[in-house]
Amino acid sequence: MVAKKAEQALVDQWRDILALHARTQCELDRALHRYGLCASDFEVLDMLAEWRAGDGSRSRRVQEISERVHLSQSALSRLIARLERDGLVERGMCPEDRRGVRVALTAKGRALHGEVLPVQRAVLTRTLGG
Repeated sequence: MVAKKAEQALVDQWRDILALHARTQCELDRALHRYGLCASDFEVLDMLAEWRAGDGSRSRRVQEISERVHLSQSALSRLIARLERDGLVERGMCPEDRRGVRVALTAKGRALHGEVLPVQRAVLTRTLGG
């Protein structure tokens, strides 16, 4: 009986996590839609901006991005292609490994990131802050 209750508590906790994630993701998507972005788009822009601020590097390998974004390789490739088409990022060959691709924010991408950052953070504060 005790084991069953402990198991049910874990299941309930897991479902609470999933529900919180879904609510947050939906609210982010709604808030970012007016900027032409979804939550995953912004997450990539935000990571590129943080990395640039952290070490001054202008670009990152797609492989580095995929390690931190919870998307399949093909979904991430489509997302990056869309951001590139919109002029928010640029892709280039990786000089240290010609098979690799590097991604960098453009000036337009940095400007949009700066505009949308407070909106995204406000959603996170509302949904996760308390």
